[in-house]
Amino acid sequence: QVHLVESGGGSVQVGGSLRLSCTASGYTANYYGMAWFRQVPGNEREGVATISKRGIPTYAAFVKGRFTISKDNAKNTLYLQMNSLKAEDTAMYYCAGGDAIATLTPSRYSDWGRGTQVTVSS
Repeated sequence: QVHLVESGGGSVQVGGSLRLSCTASGYTANYYGMAWFRQVPGNEREGVATISKRGIPTYAAFVKGRFTISKDNAKNTLYLQMNSLKAEDTAMYYCAGGDAIATLTPSRYSDWGRGTQVTVSS
């Protein structure tokens, strides 16, 4: 079983930056993709970015150009660099992994972390 742990969340002002990390422990060789999702209370979980086993990224339209997803296979760690943050980026951010490729549909991912909170204020 794979255990995913997110870190790096916090409070930042509009226009600021944060770097989220997700460390995976366990057997991740079966992962075809990993992704970042976010959720605001009362709303559905929405996809932010995903990266394939080969390192090809896919982004949601609302973050393209501001966020960058990457991974370090040697460290079993997934990253999300977030720049030019907006107040509407405030959410709990979750890391996910599974056999999904280039999709931001939550149900396609089997493993999830518990999330890290990002708060952007003006």
